[in-house]
Amino acid sequence: MPNIKVYKMDGKEAGTIDLSEKVFGAEYNEALIHQAVVTRLANERQGTKSTLTRTEVRGGGRKPWRQKGTGNARQGSIRAPQWNKGGVVFAPKSRDFSKDMNKKAKIAALVSALSKKVADGELLVVDKLEVKDGKTKEMVAFQKALKLDKSAIVFMDNDDVKVIRAAQNIENFGTLPVAQISAYEVVANNKVVLTKEAVKKIEEVYGE
Repeated sequence: MPNIKVYKMDGKEAGTIDLSEKVFGAEYNEALIHQAVVTRLANERQGTKSTLTRTEVRGGGRKPWRQKGTGNARQGSIRAPQWNKGGVVFAPKSRDFSKDMNKKAKIAALVSALSKKVADGELLVVDKLEVKDGKTKEMVAFQKALKLDKSAIVFMDNDDVKVIRAAQNIENFGTLPVAQISAYEVVANNKVVLTKEAVKKIEEVYGE
């Protein structure tokens, strides 16, 4: 059973916490995590690009000149791809890039990603997360105290508006409610921070 330190917002230690072996001590599965990340990125693609083929460009209904005798290369339409304002060859069209991943695989990928963060010492737990005035400087002080100098994400057990507002202008630093945790968010950030209550909720949902 993994055991890691718990910190206060000022960086001081506030004891330790035992983590569920099933959630935070699972075997690393790189292929499954890769699938989860690819699925997430694919589902974020809009796929709305579209250009016109030669059959869709307005005009060009007749031959620009007769087939033979002009000295020019034969042409069938002024909307062919080689003409200015002509259609596009192999024109990109709107399409659905979305992928699907079953629920068990998603959970396994998340658990594997969290376990890897614990093993690498890149998962931190804080006793609670709160700011008095919702000012950016309060979260900057928290960021420095826990040495979150690279990209980091904090998963909260609630939707504290003040915390969200205080963190939203800090580069490479984000906050999310623990209900939105995913393998992508875990691996996309150098450090993952959880509140004690967030840890409890994660173990309740994924530790069964």
